Amino acid sequence: MRRALAAFAILFAALAITMPARAEDGEPDLIFRKSTVFNLLTPNDKLATYAIDDPEIEGVACHYTVPEKGGLAGAFGVAEQVSDISLACRQYGPIKFKTKFSQGEVVFRERRSLIFKKMQIVRGCDARRNTLVYMVYSDKLIDGSPKNSTSTVPVMPWGAQGDTPKCGDWLKG
Repeated sequence: MRRALAAFAILFAALAITMPARAEDGEPDLIFRKSTVFNLLTPNDKLATYAIDDPEIEGVACHYTVPEKGGLAGAFGVAEQVSDISLACRQYGPIKFKTKFSQGEVVFRERRSLIFKKMQIVRGCDARRNTLVYMVYSDKLIDGSPKNSTSTVPVMPWGAQGDTPKCGDWLKG
């Protein structure tokens, strides 16, 4: 019985290492990492800042910072990461909508534990103020998580660009 359990644990750890940790749409760009807790023989705990471009709206990027657990569990990719995630989204060029979207549509998703938790960045539109609204949160299979962060991007003209698009014109339904 012990041998079977040990074999299962090794198989489980091997699967965890080979499973993709990031969203299926594309990898975020790692901007930098900063150690926050020193561990002598295993990787340190860190804060990592990443950037993603909105896949459906040109000219908007989001930066988010997530804690990454070190230690032995972190080294093998089986640590459950905490839900403290910060978010900042900005316009960096002319905004161009590629397709219509729904309120709360997922922009980016990544796993934060082996099977129980994932982080999501979702997008909405405040049509009255012509502002894109981004929210990051983590959800857990069992009891969820109330931790979240919100960032807004007013849709503004860029340079000598003509008409400013209205995000409400690009909402489905």
